[in-house]
Amino acid sequence: MDQSLSETASSWQPTATRQTLENRARQLGWVRGFFAQRGVLEVETPVLGQCGVTDVNIGSIAATPHPVAGWPHPTGWLQTSPEYHMKRLLAAGSGSIYQVSRVFRDGERGRRHNPEFSLLEWYRPGWDDGQLMGEVSDLVSGWLGTPEPERIPYRSLLQEYAGLDPMTAGIAELREACYPLAGDADMVDQLDRDSCLDLIMSFRVEPALGFDRPVFVTRYPASQAALARISEEGGHPVAHRFELYVRGIELCNGYWELTDAGEQRRRFEADNARRRELGRPAMPVDERLLAALESGLPECAGVALGLDRLLMLRCGVDDISEVLAFPAERS
Repeated sequence: MDQSLSETASSWQPTATRQTLENRARQLGWVRGFFAQRGVLEVETPVLGQCGVTDVNIGSIAATPHPVAGWPHPTGWLQTSPEYHMKRLLAAGSGSIYQVSRVFRDGERGRRHNPEFSLLEWYRPGWDDGQLMGEVSDLVSGWLGTPEPERIPYRSLLQEYAGLDPMTAGIAELREACYPLAGDADMVDQLDRDSCLDLIMSFRVEPALGFDRPVFVTRYPASQAALARISEEGGHPVAHRFELYVRGIELCNGYWELTDAGEQRRRFEADNARRRELGRPAMPVDERLLAALESGLPECAGVALGLDRLLMLRCGVDDISEVLAFPAERS
């Protein structure tokens, strides 16, 4: 048989088992029951939107539909998260909301990544990041049967596992710590401060987290705030952002949300300036999101949680392909 025909003959098959499909159905039932009991409204927002994201570390996938009246840009984008649209709902008075959505990120494929994946995102008006961590704990620990997560500041973890202080270390010290991790001195010499910290976090810290009990990493450096508020702690600006780790797997990213439209615009512009420095195209700024913030986004906290990774933990598997019926290479 021709090799291409042989590959096609085997690649039609899904990778997920019947048991895995049943576990996914139970997971969705758990999620919807969890929020129904708490009076949180389920919503739907577009998968194809007029804007992508400016975040330097996230790649948006472009789509080019037939021109639509009212679209300010010729290109549309498959959404990397429903965040911007959900915040527009919040600004319009929706109250507490959640969504189970399919989202897309360009160039992401590995044991824990697929370009298309399932994301659970929710927002709680009137809450801060500390209160939201409590609810994330209830949902995740309730589904997995794990102890309540402990909360550890980012700074403490870098000091413990990497032997450096991320708030005070200079770029030379950070690059020195990255050389043995990357194995490419020329590449490391091009990294900025946050890129170095991300590399150190990925290789020195994350693999050790969440084995005895889940861990919330809190109080990230202000330069990694994204859409989170910033305050001062110990003489250093920190972001009201958290991530949850279970058995070395990052499950979610949450914020006490920024509501200042002017500050958000400044961050978008800073993202695009960094994109240009890296030779990447600048992304259109979502003016409708900024208008929603300007109109009055309520004080709120929000979080995005990867359902496929949560299912990996429930099923005890190490590769995301095992919980997807059709990963990218079989889609």
